[in-house]
Amino acid sequence: MLTCEKMRLTAVLRTGILIGAGLIAATGLRSQKPDTPTDAQAKEALGMPARAAASEYQAHAQAGSINIGAEFLGHSVPTPQAIFESDDYVVVETGFFGPPDARLKLSINDFSIRINGKKNTLPNQHYELAFHSLRDPEWEPPILEKSKTSLNTGGQGSQQNDSPPPPPKMPMDLRRAMELKVQRAALPEGDRALPQAGLIFFEYRGKAQGIHSIELIYEGAAGKATLNLQP
Repeated sequence: MLTCEKMRLTAVLRTGILIGAGLIAATGLRSQKPDTPTDAQAKEALGMPARAAASEYQAHAQAGSINIGAEFLGHSVPTPQAIFESDDYVVVETGFFGPPDARLKLSINDFSIRINGKKNTLPNQHYELAFHSLRDPEWEPPILEKSKTSLNTGGQGSQQNDSPPPPPKMPMDLRRAMELKVQRAALPEGDRALPQAGLIFFEYRGKAQGIHSIELIYEGAAGKATLNLQP
């Protein structure tokens, strides 16, 4: 009898150990499940990443202890997720680099451009002003059938109204997503730890092919610098 009770006790203990081990394993698996956002979400939240150094850009110059890199992009508006276009604005990608633990106050008022050697310069504009002309070349509008309306011409037959319908507009959710990508890719303002990078915008409705020379002028907290960009 004692032997049987010992066997039952041993079986109960073994079962408890197995159940406990299973619970620990399940808990361990749950704890290993990442709670962090996906790489795509993290990339989108960070905005425009800075390149390895200012020398990695089309042009670079120094203002005080800060190295500035810049590249002219024409009417193209690249973001880490997609490339958009703006017929009314030209874009420059910029990057700011400094010594370890360096910080710099950035402002859209720090920048202007001179196109084709003209005396007057174009000031940097807030990225939101470019939204009205922003478009996605990859977006294909739905195909609409041409509407034809018969008009009574007093017994002289009917005429067809062949005027094309207005161009379809991008759905608001897609447009808002596009604008949000551009917002995140724009150069951030305020006191920032370096390196920092982002897009800056200048109103220019002419064709980029008509630009033969372009200078980016920086006058900000770091000092002054002029970068000769390649159109």
